[in-house]
Amino acid sequence: MMRLDKAITYCRENIETMISRSTSKLIFPLITYGLLKEYSESRKERYTDADVKQCYFHAVAYFKEYLGHAIHFGGRYQDAYASRNLPQYGVLETLGNKQYALTTPYKLASTELLQILPDKIRFFLESKLGIIPHLKTDEERLKLAKDKNKFLELLRRQIDINPHNFEMFSFAVLKTHLEKFACKLYRDTRTLSHDKGVDLSTNFGVVYQIKKLRLLTNNSADVVFREIKTNFSEDRIKDGNIVLVIDDIAQCVKSYLINMKIQALSKEDILNLSSLFDLEERQKVLRIVFEEFLREYQSDI
Repeated sequence: MMRLDKAITYCRENIETMISRSTSKLIFPLITYGLLKEYSESRKERYTDADVKQCYFHAVAYFKEYLGHAIHFGGRYQDAYASRNLPQYGVLETLGNKQYALTTPYKLASTELLQILPDKIRFFLESKLGIIPHLKTDEERLKLAKDKNKFLELLRRQIDINPHNFEMFSFAVLKTHLEKFACKLYRDTRTLSHDKGVDLSTNFGVVYQIKKLRLLTNNSADVVFREIKTNFSEDRIKDGNIVLVIDDIAQCVKSYLINMKIQALSKEDILNLSSLFDLEERQKVLRIVFEEFLREYQSDI
């Protein structure tokens, strides 16, 4: 018989791995929570695929209320979650014909896991989303935008949290800025592609590409330029219609890229643009950020 302390350690390690591997909507920890909740209430050990799905739906409903929002969790359920993914994390074992059993370690540690999982999930989502869930009302946005210096400090903190936030906040600032000149900016790709850059198109022929990276040497700029050449036509490059939005860039590298017809905006440039916004425009930035996160990460359930 497995000892309780070993079961807890085993399960916690697997749950930590589940959470750390989450790139879009948190799913497996919520399914696990739902199964543990069902086991604690009914002592049910065997589940059909439909049972697993129902446990997941109950967990999503619980976390919507617990967290007060539905962003970055609650993705659509797939059959492979029970048959392949959860067995990989030792949560379920396959019995055949879409029948599954909760494994011994998770049954032993169920009480302790039900106590710690909500806080672990909340902490992960807060670190991932920052202030995003609090931007849903006009009142909250007004409160955060009223003081320009506090707004700029908020932007600086949020833009540094992770590549997703960098992309979303940069997009919102550029969109707000360009719309003052009757220019439109559109997100063409999702933030999941942040390693290759997120493309923003316009109605005036320019493409913005957002990359959470630092360009401090000409060699690093050459690597990015080679990638640009594979993604965009030679004519677009020659016309100077590509703008890089990046975390940081040395002035000499910025000049080097300009010689290759590539413009670059750094995080500081984005913040400087934001410093020129009036109250209404600052509120607009926060609204765009929230709407974009909602469009991409709102629960499907």
